[in-house]
Amino acid sequence: MRHEKQRKKCLFNRGLVRLAALAVVMGCGVLIATTLRDCAEKEEQMELIQTKIDSYETENAELQRVLDSDDLNAYMEKVALEERGYAYPDERRFYDTTRD
Repeated sequence: MRHEKQRKKCLFNRGLVRLAALAVVMGCGVLIATTLRDCAEKEEQMELIQTKIDSYETENAELQRVLDSDDLNAYMEKVALEERGYAYPDERRFYDTTRD
């Protein structure tokens, strides 16, 4: 009888150990899946940031070229006409309003 009690006690402990091991394995699996998903998101964000960095570097190189050429008047004229929408005093601009 004593042997049966020890055996039952031992089986109960083995069951708890197996249950705990299963919980640890499942927890690790969930943690790995979450980490992989986060890494993929961070890589996408890094690619977007790298694209922005590249465009800023290109813009900075163009601005540096303009500064080095000492032709600021041409650059200011280009910015005023293209980016700001300004026009010369005697210039006429026509806009197609039928395409709305």
